[in-house]
Amino acid sequence: MKTCQVHVTGIVQGVGFRPFVYGLALRYALAGWVCNTSSGVDIEIQGQEVAIQHFLAALQSEKPPLARLDSILATEIQGNDALHHFSIRESTSIADAFQPIPADVAICEDCRRELFDPQDRRYLYPFINCTNCGPRFTIIKDIPYDRPATTMAGFLLCPQCRTEYEDPLDRRFHAQPVACPNCGPHVWLPASEGKENERLDVLLQARRLLREGQILAIKGLGGFHLACDAGNPEAVETLRQRKGRVGKPFALMAADIATIEKHCFLLEAERNLLAGREKPIVLLKRQPGCSLPGSLAPRLDTIGMMLPYTPLHLLLMDQVDPVLAQEPAPSLLVMTSGNFSEEPISTDNKQAREHLAPLADAFLFHNREIHIRCDDSVIQVVEKPSWSKGKEQAASDHGARIVFFRRSRGYAPYPVNLPFQTRPTLAVGGELKNTFCISRDRYAFLSHHIGDMENAETHASFDQGIDHLSRLFRVNPEIIACDMHPGYFTTRWAQQEPYGTPPLLIQHHHAHIAACMADNELDDRKVIGLAFDGTGYGTDGTIWGGEVLVSDYQGFTRLAHLEYLPLPGGDSAIRHPWKIAIGYAHALGLDLTGLPVMRTLDPFAVKVIRLQTGKQLNTVLTSSMGRLFDAVAALAGVRTDVTYEAQAAIELEVLAGKYLEEAQPYPFQLQDEIIQLKSLLAAVIESIRQEEPPGRIGARFHKTIAQVALGSAGQARERTGLNEVVLSGGVWQNKLLLELTIAALEGSGFCVYTHHQTPTNDGGIALGQVAVANHMVL
Repeated sequence: MKTCQVHVTGIVQGVGFRPFVYGLALRYALAGWVCNTSSGVDIEIQGQEVAIQHFLAALQSEKPPLARLDSILATEIQGNDALHHFSIRESTSIADAFQPIPADVAICEDCRRELFDPQDRRYLYPFINCTNCGPRFTIIKDIPYDRPATTMAGFLLCPQCRTEYEDPLDRRFHAQPVACPNCGPHVWLPASEGKENERLDVLLQARRLLREGQILAIKGLGGFHLACDAGNPEAVETLRQRKGRVGKPFALMAADIATIEKHCFLLEAERNLLAGREKPIVLLKRQPGCSLPGSLAPRLDTIGMMLPYTPLHLLLMDQVDPVLAQEPAPSLLVMTSGNFSEEPISTDNKQAREHLAPLADAFLFHNREIHIRCDDSVIQVVEKPSWSKGKEQAASDHGARIVFFRRSRGYAPYPVNLPFQTRPTLAVGGELKNTFCISRDRYAFLSHHIGDMENAETHASFDQGIDHLSRLFRVNPEIIACDMHPGYFTTRWAQQEPYGTPPLLIQHHHAHIAACMADNELDDRKVIGLAFDGTGYGTDGTIWGGEVLVSDYQGFTRLAHLEYLPLPGGDSAIRHPWKIAIGYAHALGLDLTGLPVMRTLDPFAVKVIRLQTGKQLNTVLTSSMGRLFDAVAALAGVRTDVTYEAQAAIELEVLAGKYLEEAQPYPFQLQDEIIQLKSLLAAVIESIRQEEPPGRIGARFHKTIAQVALGSAGQARERTGLNEVVLSGGVWQNKLLLELTIAALEGSGFCVYTHHQTPTNDGGIALGQVAVANHMVL
């Protein structure tokens, strides 16, 4: 007989780990106990040595689907004669100890089956869940993860639910959000508030409102959505007008995979993402002749799709259940954030009722509190480009990579496991697509999506998020890291020294490359970093964004960059790409006379921009790759003004896709560590004069930038001997450019790293700030 103490770390609470351990102990006839603590799970087992070895092996190989084990430390101890059976002990709190916590998880197949079983007591209950699914991060107030430390604390379990909750062999053992119609949360429409047993009437009425073209504000898992029938052009346009969302695409929720396949192509990797437990929004290629209204995603050939991830979503969209079929529901809904543009998603019933009243025709509320808001995650799959595949690979997505546009629901706050130790650190991220990052030991906890730091409401959400994650993970920051840009809200916030520590200023693109290195768990070695981005404050006071770096976590050397060109009006020019085009052409001495785009512009306004550029009035210099895309899109007549970030570049990418096979790149020069742009832009202008279609110009330009990446990396390899290339920055969200560049680099023998756990845009730089800051203080 042997006795062994086991300590398990990782995501092991709220995922059915203790009943799993209990079942293993019974299987191998082991006595002892298991207990949740603030630092993980502690186990003591006693029995035959061979049984203990089988038990320890099964901990890893058979773990519950939501568990993520980082370490299993087993130590033999002196036997305890009091161990005669195996038990599950009450959770214990340990001062300053912490552990990762699970993200919110989509409804599992077992709960889905019960949801539509007329014989089940949770039939059509919108809050059905079990240990393997349901809310986690959005309802947790503290750890250990037990019901009293969640927003479910006020819902007292009925006898039947308590029996399930207390049975170690039940699927709902210590599932903290467990409930039923008799004891749990409920839904209501304001007109039915206070009525008894109104659940079915509420669901049927909500389905009818959606079918009739109404806009419904729906309280979900991490906040409110604004929903309407995606097949109703009038409803879509009304929502667009009310929300002030002029051209930005809407995300859709489909009743099932079959509905998505009617409108979009699906790779295997995309299908797996849609059907997985995280259920993010996935950007999919539209099929030719797609019947959906063009206003859902104007001038784009992709559309963001997701599947229902809560029981409430399923009840609103189900096409089969005979009771729900009394009110047929749309099979596709617009499902966009419940907010005005650029504001945080609403989470509170009272606040939503007041704030969203101008946007929604009706509200579908529930009374399960959302402790922390959490937007939907957005992902794109990038594959090996079809024109470089053999016939046998044409229908395969072998080697597909995922690109996060937004990492939030379903993924936050899962940690990134770091290849180095950190001190307690807070990195506050950037100004746009903000996330912050808290680190401790070898864990980096990248926050849920906060958003663009443009208003007081977002600032308050930022403060709340930092306070919440710092408390959950018991982090009192010793290191504060922020961006170098003096105008960022996050930089000014850090410089107020809220923790009594002066912040470390991290260069924006160094943080980008370091984030991708940490994302791929690279150790502190030098790599070639291609930071292609929109805006980042440089060490020389200019705006960088087309950077070729030799970088490690401790520092970087700037080997090459795009030629500096003027940005008239600074950041304000980003909304008016024509100003960038005029400024670039004037600085390079390029003649735009007679170009079609010039006939659409006010001659006086053009004169002002040229004067402003020539005299360097309210003009900054930039090496931004994002701004170069804007300039080319404007010159080609794709778009002169934008209503959302990168709109001109996105539309240029769409048009370019049709001309790739025939397109030849434009010339460019890499001279004295500067990527010269005059010959490139002169060739673009000549193509316009030759009346080449904008799509062909776009295809040639994309191929040119891929060659810029290859040429720059090749020159860096010659100088340094390095062969690893790290791609980071918002421009790498461009699927076409990323595919071309990866193919070119790998074809030349480079090892290419891209983000796969965190966003390549500014939503990932806080991770890089953590990595750089901790190496700066070594």
